[in-house]
Amino acid sequence: MSYFSELTWHDWFKDVIDVGIVSYIIYKMILLVRGTRAVQLLKGIFILVAVWALSTWFNLYTLKWLMNQMFTFGIVSVLIIFQPELRRVLEQLGRGKLFSRGYSLDKDVVNEQIDGVIKAVRFMAERKIGALIVFERSTGLSELVESGIRMESKITSELLINIFTPNTPLHDGAVIIRANQIMAAGCYLPLSENPFISKELGTRHRAAIGVSEVTDAVSVTVSEETGQVSLSLGGMIVRDINEESLISKLFDELTPKTNGRAKERVSVSSLWKRKGGRDG
Repeated sequence: MSYFSELTWHDWFKDVIDVGIVSYIIYKMILLVRGTRAVQLLKGIFILVAVWALSTWFNLYTLKWLMNQMFTFGIVSVLIIFQPELRRVLEQLGRGKLFSRGYSLDKDVVNEQIDGVIKAVRFMAERKIGALIVFERSTGLSELVESGIRMESKITSELLINIFTPNTPLHDGAVIIRANQIMAAGCYLPLSENPFISKELGTRHRAAIGVSEVTDAVSVTVSEETGQVSLSLGGMIVRDINEESLISKLFDELTPKTNGRAKERVSVSSLWKRKGGRDG
């Protein structure tokens, strides 16, 4: 009690600020790992800590020695195991988005983006034409753009449909959109290595998830086998999303946040649907 009785108002204020900052950082870290395989890895680490605590409590010398040896190299192990999540944290710090609410474009640009893409997606979904369209946001995708054929063309539904028409030179790769331009087509994207992804998903969908894991890009995928439309964001995929929800979510992610009338927000988890059939 003597510690608290000697605290001044300045010390109280400083401690509150200190605890508040640390709590907010922990909260943001939880948001970063939520829905990723890091959650399962954290559970494994908690189990190891519990085993170590029990070995110490009951004086199980051999088990305690073994756990101490494991914790000796714990820092290096954590850096290796959580490398993707740590990279996401550093990327968000680098683009100044860790403490912000999101990235947005000019509303007119977003309207132009979504209008052309939705018309093309509707056409291709009805005819089961496979497609993968990526919206670049604050994380630059220049390296991925260089892997394809640079276009720097105006966004039109006719051009997108022509690109993904089967047996054309660019239909196998991804289209990357930056602002109001189709930057490149036929681009190669990193495939997700998440072992918890459904085995029903094919290469196109794994690429859509993969690019959303390592960047803040938003991807729209059309399955060439089922015609289902999927949305990938933050390492998660929403399968068989309807057109109204797709438009709402794209506007929510790409449109500037204003203090006026709140826009409709569609939760990724609420849109999640489990469907059968293999997506191409």
